[in-house]
Amino acid sequence: MDFEDVYHKYSKDVFMFCLSLCGNHATADDITSETFMKAMKSCDSFRGQCSVKVWLCQIAKNTYYDYLRKHSKSGELSDDMPCESNFEIGLHDKNEALRIHKLLHQLDEPYKEVFSLRIFSELSFSDIGEIFTKSESWARVTYHRAKLKLRERFHNDKM
Repeated sequence: MDFEDVYHKYSKDVFMFCLSLCGNHATADDITSETFMKAMKSCDSFRGQCSVKVWLCQIAKNTYYDYLRKHSKSGELSDDMPCESNFEIGLHDKNEALRIHKLLHQLDEPYKEVFSLRIFSELSFSDIGEIFTKSESWARVTYHRAKLKLRERFHNDKM
């Protein structure tokens, strides 16, 4: 595996995936760098059971969880920490977009992550299923349920 080619081909995808997880450019950049360092050290363990992109996203997800554990123990994370978000949701009203992001943040896992992977990282259901070591159908159903939960919370929040 030519790791330089892998980096050039997938670094943007991994960065966008990390950004969808954490919502902060600097943190996403750090996690992306660490992801590729870990991948480079363990490229011999890649068995080809999934695509390289999915393998990298799995490493990134685990690296992000490690980051959360480390920073939550040290008290550096807080729920009201400002997030940088460069996503263009397609809504003209920024207040509505903010409401949707807040509601998404309140969803339980795996709904929150599956929805984010589908919408913000633009991953296929097949890729999402591979990340969670589940089926494509599981990813579709989980995404659909997340969408329903968001829609219900969105309408209840307006009342």
